[in-house]
Amino acid sequence: MVKSTLIVRASDALPLAASVDDEQTEQALSEHKQQAKLIFRRISPNSEPRCSIESGAYTLHYLIADNVIFLVITDKSYPRKLAFSYLDELSKEFQLSYGAKVDTVRKPYAFVGFDTFMSKTTRLYQDTRTASAAGASHLDKLNDELQDVTRIMTKNMEELLWRGDSLDRMSHLSTSLRSESEKYRRAARNINFQAMLRQYAPIGGVVFLLIIFIWWRFS
Repeated sequence: MVKSTLIVRASDALPLAASVDDEQTEQALSEHKQQAKLIFRRISPNSEPRCSIESGAYTLHYLIADNVIFLVITDKSYPRKLAFSYLDELSKEFQLSYGAKVDTVRKPYAFVGFDTFMSKTTRLYQDTRTASAAGASHLDKLNDELQDVTRIMTKNMEELLWRGDSLDRMSHLSTSLRSESEKYRRAARNINFQAMLRQYAPIGGVVFLLIIFIWWRFS
């Protein structure tokens, strides 16, 4: 289920709005909210616009749109498609309401009034069953890139914390290229093996028949 939502300006990580969480949720997610701040600091102009970062029992999903980062913390089992559908709804409404003011505000949480829309949308997406029903028409309108969740980069929080992993597109592209390169090498080895079989199979067949003939002739 949807646990908490944070909205910050991408250029300097200035908090713009956030969901109002109860004390129990605040305590349970305190570490993950600190991790969210780390993610905001790691994001650059070259970062992937959509990413899911797994951290223990939760996943942090973020969407970057129009110099704003929308991040939601959900249970790890919560469907990624619903998480990004939720973020997509927030981003569109936020752009309509405050888009022209994003680059000019100086104080944190300048758009606290957005909590009303966030709360209403969160209730729709709180449970996967109600979210699937209530958000069905919206999901149908999502573009192909958003619908294809396999294209959304997935990271592990440990990779970001301890290995200094990157959220950049080039890092993701490099990983993809390494994977494709390995596939190419395997395919090349397979082709070479098949070519060798085609080249030497006739000779092997002749030798085999010759051995059978000699064995039959002198046995």
